[in-house]
Amino acid sequence: HQKLPDTLTLILVKDAYSSFTRLLEAYQAFRRPKPGVHPTAIIADTAVVGANAHIGAGVVVGEFVKIGEGAVVMSSCSLADGCEIGARTMLHMGVRIYHDCVIGNDCTLHGGAVIGADGFGFAPNSENQYHKVPQIGNVIIEDHVEIGAGTCIDRATLGSTIIRRGVKLDNLIQIAHNVEIGENTVIAAQSGVAGSTKIGKNCLIGGQVGIIGHITIADGTKIAAQSGIGHSIEKPNT
Repeated sequence: HQKLPDTLTLILVKDAYSSFTRLLEAYQAFRRPKPGVHPTAIIADTAVVGANAHIGAGVVVGEFVKIGEGAVVMSSCSLADGCEIGARTMLHMGVRIYHDCVIGNDCTLHGGAVIGADGFGFAPNSENQYHKVPQIGNVIIEDHVEIGAGTCIDRATLGSTIIRRGVKLDNLIQIAHNVEIGENTVIAAQSGVAGSTKIGKNCLIGGQVGIIGHITIADGTKIAAQSGIGHSIEKPNT
């Protein structure tokens, strides 16, 4: 190795990028908002706020909401009746969580994300008018999920739209009603997944990918940017 100046210290690690990430995480922890409830927050009497949580300015927390220990809900977020936010989860400014949706532990939702809006369900009649189909399910997001700014995940018509543990969704993604996304799958910006499609675990999906509804994407599938997927992919690791 080249000799370093005496003013520098060399730290040898097996994985430089992973170790660099750990250092950034430590730095970011210093910037995490302090526990407490801002006086302008509106919190229903039936809501439960865990120890050491942060509730920012202008936050609205509905009836029977549960906010986990150490969670951070930043300014102007809205949590509708009956939703749950896990321990240490961070909701950045302007996140909207609709009623009865469940967010796991150690998740991050960036500004403008909308979780639990109605699925896009309309039934045409004989006059070609569209009658809205009620969407009475919810969204379940498991632990260690990150959701980018402006991303929308629709509630299920019946049952649940499910985002499994470790999934990473970029900005401006649309996930439709009753979709399921498997563990540790990563989807890049401006992609869209239509209703009731099941995506496996450990998939890598590029930007602006469109996936039709009611199909299955096998585990480990890699989809290039701007692809259109119109049928199931049954062979894993394709």
